[in-house]
Amino acid sequence: MSGGRAAAPGGLALVEELVNTLSVDTGEDRLATRFALSGTELAEAASLREALRAALLAHAGHPTPPGTLGALNHLLAGAPLTLRIDEEGTATLAADGDGLTARIATAVTEAVTAGTWSRLKACAAEDCQWAYYDRSPAARGRWCTMSVCGSRAKMRTYRSRG
Repeated sequence: MSGGRAAAPGGLALVEELVNTLSVDTGEDRLATRFALSGTELAEAASLREALRAALLAHAGHPTPPGTLGALNHLLAGAPLTLRIDEEGTATLAADGDGLTARIATAVTEAVTAGTWSRLKACAAEDCQWAYYDRSPAARGRWCTMSVCGSRAKMRTYRSRG
């Protein structure tokens, strides 16, 4: 599901895109073709994607499967951050290297600094789990799209009462 939502801002768009290379409902996996990866890089990227999905589910209020955040921390530790100061004296943190994990680490660091990291979530629908950026005023969105996943959840709740 994408629900026609606009992409996440800044580097979070890369995180969103990575997580959304797997369609949970159909099993279609576009990771290898989207990021031109194979072998060990592909396996690491798939692990990174699923660990990020777990973090995004946590942003939406769901418990994380055991070990997933440890796996995410381990993967991101491979992309050490460096403090850089530009000509204007502005400090930024960026990961060393230009691989996918380094780019993701930089994007997450920028989002944490901007206060936007927790707004990137995974849809609460078990058959969806699509990554989306929650633009709602209170940042309490649970579904990638209310018209599809949210409506289905509300209908299931309604039917379970009767």
